[in-house]
Amino acid sequence: MSEVALNELDGIAQKIMNALEAKNAAREQALAVSRKVIQHCAHTIRAAHRAEFDDAANLLAQAREAARQMSDGARAHPDLYYAGYVQDALKEFAEASIVLALVQGQPLPDPDALGVEYAAYLNGMGEAAGELRRHALDLIRQGRTREAETTLQMMEDIFSVLVTVDFPDAITGGLRRTADMVRGVLERTRGEVTMVMKQEELQAALKAAR
Repeated sequence: MSEVALNELDGIAQKIMNALEAKNAAREQALAVSRKVIQHCAHTIRAAHRAEFDDAANLLAQAREAARQMSDGARAHPDLYYAGYVQDALKEFAEASIVLALVQGQPLPDPDALGVEYAAYLNGMGEAAGELRRHALDLIRQGRTREAETTLQMMEDIFSVLVTVDFPDAITGGLRRTADMVRGVLERTRGEVTMVMKQEELQAALKAAR
C-alpha cells in the first residue's frame, strides 16, 4: 500500500473514531438523563395520587426539562433517539403528564406540546389508564363514587382510542400489548365501580323504605 493510501486511511480512521466517540458520549448522556426523566415521572405520579398537586407540577417540570435535554442530545443520532431507553423515558413523561392532567380534571396534554413521539404518547396514554384505575379505587375508598365513575369513563375513552390504532407494532411501539393491558384493567375497574354503585343504590332504597 502506498504512502498516499496510508495517509488517506489514517484520515478516514480518525474521522470514524471522532464520530463514534461523539456518538458514544451522546449515548451515555442520554442514558443518564433518561433515568432522571423516569425518576421524576414516577415521583410526579405518586404526588398526583396523594393530591399533592403543587409538588407534582414541580416534579413534572423537572421531568420536562430532563426530557428536553435527553431528546436534544440524542436527536442528532436518529438510532439513539429512537432507541428503547429514550422512547421509554418519553413514554413515562407522557404518562405522568396525562395522569396529572386527568386527575385534576384538566385537558389532555398534546403530544406535540410535550415533545413526545406519537407512538410513545399512545403507549404512555395506555399506561396512564392503569394509574387511573388506582385513582378510581382511591375515590371509592373515599366515598366519592360519582367521581370514580367519571374516572372510569376516562379509562374507557382511552381504550376506545387505543383499539382503533391498527398499525404494526414496529410503528406503534408494541401498542397492542398496551391495549390488551388496558382492556383487562378497564374490565376489573368497571366491575368494581358498578358493584359499589349498585350497593349504594340498594342502601338508598332500603333507607327510603324505612
